[in-house]
Amino acid sequence: MKKSRFSIPPRYLLFIITFICIAFFAIGFFAPGITDKVSDAISSVVMPMQKGMSNLSTSVSDGRDNITALKDAQAENEKLLAENERLKAELEKYEADQYELAHLREILALRDEYPDYDIVAAKVIQKDSGSWFNSFVINLGSDDGMKVNMNVLSGDGLAGIITEVGKNYSRVSAIIDDFSNISAMSQNSGDYCMVSGDLEAYENGRIRLGYIDKNDNIHNGDKIVTSNISDKYLPGLLIGYAEDIRVESNNLTKSGYIVPVADFDKLKTVLVIKTLKVTGGKS
Repeated sequence: MKKSRFSIPPRYLLFIITFICIAFFAIGFFAPGITDKVSDAISSVVMPMQKGMSNLSTSVSDGRDNITALKDAQAENEKLLAENERLKAELEKYEADQYELAHLREILALRDEYPDYDIVAAKVIQKDSGSWFNSFVINLGSDDGMKVNMNVLSGDGLAGIITEVGKNYSRVSAIIDDFSNISAMSQNSGDYCMVSGDLEAYENGRIRLGYIDKNDNIHNGDKIVTSNISDKYLPGLLIGYAEDIRVESNNLTKSGYIVPVADFDKLKTVLVIKTLKVTGGKS
């Protein structure tokens, strides 16, 4: 059984709407106070809704503006961060260039200090593990005329000696290495001594100075240079400065330390003296 559906014919619906309109018109004409009350009632319902919709629209607009402003601020912040990184990189490069320039000036001054020797500059390309360059590799080899026992300079003086030569590289043993022993002397008095590498002592920036006769005039602050009796090291190369010289317990000899002038923490460029020592009988 089908349910009947209630429907109003269009012509009756039109008649009802027309009647309602005429009725409101008549009421408004003959009794305006009633329409005012109806209007107020409608307004009391509609106006809050309208105000709420307006506030909601304003909030949405403000939120959209805030999001836009936040995105702009984030983009500006990212731009500033990128600029800061660029400037930081430029500053680091500038500082590195300044250090390299200062180091090259030291190298040139060192070359001027030994004008009688054939000297060539080389770059340190590898070092042994550890904090210091007790053994390191330079970028010159036999193709560049490098030979074993060539003396190597850095900073203000002696850094080491070439112990191995390849076709395009050479290995240098630094004077701070435990196996390094150099026949030396005081530049002031000419008295002889022995400079011995000591990695443990170099933790305090020093290596050992010994084999000094009790009566020899080697004192704190003296310049210690390579001696003329070494068969590996050219004479007169500055090694460092004497420190803590004292008489040993045997009361026959003195010993102490030497502060090397070469900086073995930051070696980058060195000078190789291509002239070899050809006479002498000690290391």
